Amino acid sequence: MLEKTTRMNYLYDFYHSLLTPKQQNYMSLYYLDDYSLGEIAEEYDVSRQAVYDNIKRTEAMLEEYEAKLLLFQKFQERSILIRQLKELLNEENPSKQALQDVVAELEKLN
Repeated sequence: MLEKTTRMNYLYDFYHSLLTPKQQNYMSLYYLDDYSLGEIAEEYDVSRQAVYDNIKRTEAMLEEYEAKLLLFQKFQERSILIRQLKELLNEENPSKQALQDVVAELEKLN
């Protein structure tokens, strides 16, 4: 569950501007503020099932956006490459070819 929550938080960070205000509010309360479905339902005067359905639809939308735009995937790949670059730079005599390879991989992500 924690993995899903972390993934949804990242996807929300990348794609929240593509959501309606209602979807943003529900997702923010549920994933960021750790509200229960019942608490969100009470706050918006709707049924718990309505909140659940909205969150599930929004999760599916976020996954669709990611499948098409790949912003989160590229972020993860970029993070790995930057870490590799830092490790190479911390070496006493980093290989110029290794540095160029990492930079080339970074350039491919753009």
